Amino acid sequence: MRLSRYFLPVLKENPAEAQIVSHRYMLRAGMIKQQAAGIYSWLPLGYRVLKRIEQIVHEEQARAGHIPLLMPTLQPADLWRESGRYDDYGQEMLRIKDRHDRDMLFGPTNEEMITDIFRAHVGSYKDLPMTLYHIQWKFRDEVRPRFGVMRGREFLMKDGYNFDLDKDAALHAYNRHMVSYLRTYERMGLTAIPMRAASGPIGGDNTHEFLVLASTGESEVFYDAAVTELKLGAREVDFDNRAEVASICEEFTTLYARTDETHDATLFDQIPEDRRKVGRGIEVGQIFYFGTKYSEAMGATVVTPEGTKVPVEMGSHGIGVSRLLGAIIEASHDDKGIIWPEGVTPFPVGIVNLKQGDASTDLACESLCKALAAKGLEALYDDREERAGAKFATMDLIGLPWRITVGPRGLANGVVELTSRRTGISEEMSAEAAVERVAQIYAAHR
Repeated sequence: MRLSRYFLPVLKENPAEAQIVSHRYMLRAGMIKQQAAGIYSWLPLGYRVLKRIEQIVHEEQARAGHIPLLMPTLQPADLWRESGRYDDYGQEMLRIKDRHDRDMLFGPTNEEMITDIFRAHVGSYKDLPMTLYHIQWKFRDEVRPRFGVMRGREFLMKDGYNFDLDKDAALHAYNRHMVSYLRTYERMGLTAIPMRAASGPIGGDNTHEFLVLASTGESEVFYDAAVTELKLGAREVDFDNRAEVASICEEFTTLYARTDETHDATLFDQIPEDRRKVGRGIEVGQIFYFGTKYSEAMGATVVTPEGTKVPVEMGSHGIGVSRLLGAIIEASHDDKGIIWPEGVTPFPVGIVNLKQGDASTDLACESLCKALAAKGLEALYDDREERAGAKFATMDLIGLPWRITVGPRGLANGVVELTSRRTGISEEMSAEAAVERVAQIYAAHR
């Protein structure tokens, strides 16, 4: 992609309304534009990252055996009256009437609708277990939306719902989601710590939030420093193996990690003093087991092997897809701009032409673009008639993990410069070697 033909409205100055790093850099890097309080248009660069995050979520849900669908954003209020939540949910729910004076709402979540879908089509234990999910825009009418996409009113969320015959099976679904989420966040370059939390309006007595440590986090967190070293890494997980999945969950939840809502000072004090940490965290996901709360209220039953009807056991599981962009930036930036992890970067590499219009450098840059494309990598080629400093500043701001710099002097010596955005280290090598190096790096993230 030639930058001269791309829509990238970068800002030189920090926007006055941006209070935290992620909001400031998303505005400056031309990723979003505010349309109303807490409501944003996603401009091309931001949209590319959003789609990459969404794709990782889809891939990891598929790996865990979950089935995608898509439910509407507008929901009939009658479903929520069945569950008893219509009047209880509060003013965050945007309630509206259609032209026939029917009560509708802009969905903040989908427990009622998915239960309605299930009860209409499933009636036997033979169809269980089942987990359905979708990635869809939600709306919650926050009284004070702030911090850009971190606390907006409209947001993109993955929400999934499991249906199981008994509690043991439902708790396995809960554990399966925990492991799936751990891998999802790792692929995005994040350490997301599962912390026991309060269930809030979703309900249920078993829930974990996934929090990314950041000074701008909304939640105060208390944790054992050793928990930040836990990784799934390259482990292959058999999601049908209950013992294996439960063992992984135990590994990641045995060490102390709690939000302020569930913090237990007595337990915290039992941790070795040098490992006791207090900080702040950004919530990027939450999983719930709530049993038969919705199935009993809405008549979602299945026939057991013995021929009796029982309400299905359920849970719900959310990931804040759009919120993750802000969380990643909060966790990965410097004073020059964003530093995207390879798994979610909008472009894998940027190419900077130091002498635009020079036949040799133009040809070398175009050849690099073609060679990278042959490896399945789309470069962002800065072919603007700009000074070198401005090009470097743009690349640093938008945070592509790797940059290839091409200039007449280097070409005369048969080399280009490959630079890591994260470390700032540059190496001179042939153009062919630079392409191979970048291709090898990204092969590990596919």
